[in-house]
Amino acid sequence: MIFSRNRGSGRHAKADTRPGAPRRAEPDLDPIEDDEVEAPVSGKSERIEGPYDVAEAPEGIAQLDLGALKVPAVDGVEVRVQADNDGKIQQIVLVAGDSALQLGVFAAPRSEGIWDEVRGEIRKQLFNDGVAAEEVDGDYGIELRARVRAPEGLTDIRFVGVDGPRWLVRAVFQGPAAVDPSVAPPLLECLRNLVVDRGHEAMPVREPLPLRLPKEITDGEAGPDSADSADPGSGGAPADGEEPGRRKPSPRPRRK
Repeated sequence: MIFSRNRGSGRHAKADTRPGAPRRAEPDLDPIEDDEVEAPVSGKSERIEGPYDVAEAPEGIAQLDLGALKVPAVDGVEVRVQADNDGKIQQIVLVAGDSALQLGVFAAPRSEGIWDEVRGEIRKQLFNDGVAAEEVDGDYGIELRARVRAPEGLTDIRFVGVDGPRWLVRAVFQGPAAVDPSVAPPLLECLRNLVVDRGHEAMPVREPLPLRLPKEITDGEAGPDSADSADPGSGGAPADGEEPGRRKPSPRPRRK
């Protein structure tokens, strides 16, 4: 895993997951009653592949524990994260060859999913930025695909949303995998074995779920690699004091 501290800038291009990003001013809460917190899990979900809720996740999969997200360890996939000085993660990018997958996870109400609404906001923001987005059917339902201008030239991106029990995973494929998912099977394996630990706390709807560096890193067993840093805030959580949905997409981290 490669990680960097937030210094306010970086050298890698980034995907624009900001259109439709969770609004910190969102007033709706997802309250939990005390008797619901301790309610036993009634059994495994019928979901045959992930992202999984922590209550339904299969056992025996090696994972990188990043707090609300447990990222599976898959051969050929490099995990790049950026965190602030307190160890709070602002961006997660998985890289396999020329393709990348950026992950974000957010609170959702228990009554319904929010991907349809968020997808509409993403499409509107892309349109405002002069980028046409197309809705297509994918493995997880309706996705958004677009072609954006990056420093390296035109680049394809694909937004995928997965509604879970009181959470939303937003995945952004970048590069060749945005057009043909089969070209980067390790990234698909990561998404299909991703685990979400929502926790029991009441949170504003669309609030990013807390992500953190593993303890062995925060304890100083590994140091930051500034050469592999990425710009902050593009993983769905707005940078401090910054409005979401303001940056144009410029995806695909630089290949090492």
